[in-house]
Amino acid sequence: NELWIGELDGKAAATAQLTFVPGLSHGGLTRAIVESVHVRADLRGRGVGTQLMRAMIERARERGAGMIALTSDRRRVDAHRFYAQLGFEASHVGMKRVF
Repeated sequence: NELWIGELDGKAAATAQLTFVPGLSHGGLTRAIVESVHVRADLRGRGVGTQLMRAMIERARERGAGMIALTSDRRRVDAHRFYAQLGFEASHVGMKRVF
């Protein structure tokens, strides 16, 4: 697990978590999972999130991951457009169980 913190002018501007998961399917493909992407509200739309995501995608490649994935609440339409612009595609139906 890696915690990413994007800085602007010495202050936290964005955060995310990048987790590497070895897998059994697809010939033991390692997956990089992105979670908890947050950009400070006053900085949204200025490219901060794009820079952070591109850096994490590159890190996943460096670590040998064959796939990078994330989940997003289905109500967050703007976030879905953002991820699509970075090359992510909706591919699965997610399920969860909260305890």
